Amino acid sequence: MKEFTIGANDAGQRLDRFLAKSVPLLPASLAQKYIRLKRIKRNNARANRDDRLVQGDTLQLYINDEFFDTPREDNAYLTVTAPKLNIVYEDEHLILVDKKPGVAVHPHDGAEYGRTLIDHIQAYLYAKREWRPREEHSFTPALCNRIDRNTGGIVIAAKTAEALRVMNQKIKDRELDKRYLAIVEGSPKPREGVLKGYLFKDAAKNRVFVTDRPQAGAKSCETRYKVLDSRNGLSLVECELITGRTHQIRAQFAHAGHPLLGDGKYGKLNKNFDRRYQALYSYKLTFTFTTDAGPLSYLNGKSFTVSKVDFAEEYFP
Repeated sequence: MKEFTIGANDAGQRLDRFLAKSVPLLPASLAQKYIRLKRIKRNNARANRDDRLVQGDTLQLYINDEFFDTPREDNAYLTVTAPKLNIVYEDEHLILVDKKPGVAVHPHDGAEYGRTLIDHIQAYLYAKREWRPREEHSFTPALCNRIDRNTGGIVIAAKTAEALRVMNQKIKDRELDKRYLAIVEGSPKPREGVLKGYLFKDAAKNRVFVTDRPQAGAKSCETRYKVLDSRNGLSLVECELITGRTHQIRAQFAHAGHPLLGDGKYGKLNKNFDRRYQALYSYKLTFTFTTDAGPLSYLNGKSFTVSKVDFAEEYFP
């Protein structure tokens, strides 16, 4: 239990607004629930969210200690009372989540605390009591791969330290097969092939540039593609990354003259189509281990696919 005494500077505030400032990790919906359950009291009596506080009032808060911590990246999950996840697969080691476009995977992508994919995953595991942060001391459930904020697709999160170690190594050794769906303008020729080039990253502009010839600081990039369908000036394409460079698919198709639908950074925004995000989705994941995977060996050969890719159904029903 923690107790607050209301001073002159806090007098006159509503109880719920005082709590929002004094206990920022406590979500408003949970604060209201605790008030209703009498776990938050005013002068040892029942309180209401719209009570006006008076100098000398005492508030008694019977809530978990972690809510009194300072808001940080590593405890943002506490602000999530109703985790929103599209779970593709889950077991005791891993959880595969279908991330929707517009959702940032980490706060580093410009999202606020409590609004990123990892926040919701940690809140989900915390609510299930599969992760007890005050007992773990060091390990925190973490993402094994990342997807751009405005791209959708399967993201892997590790529930255990051993799973995180193994999966990070498998990704580094390219023992996972990830397939993307994209809609591009025009009809690539040939209808199946490999885009090759050299990619240079400009960190200051947060974008990359593709050239046909080697240049200082550029890395080779290759994307295997197959046109699945073409109609109305657009093509639905399946892509496989041979190399894994930043914005590779988007930049390579734009360089080839077939920018992704809705990609304002590397292509042109076609006014005939109203899209908020580029039409790119990491829709299929297959574990293709060629070396020992230890506790994750059971996943070898298994494939997982998202249930729905909105843009594919919209333009190529």
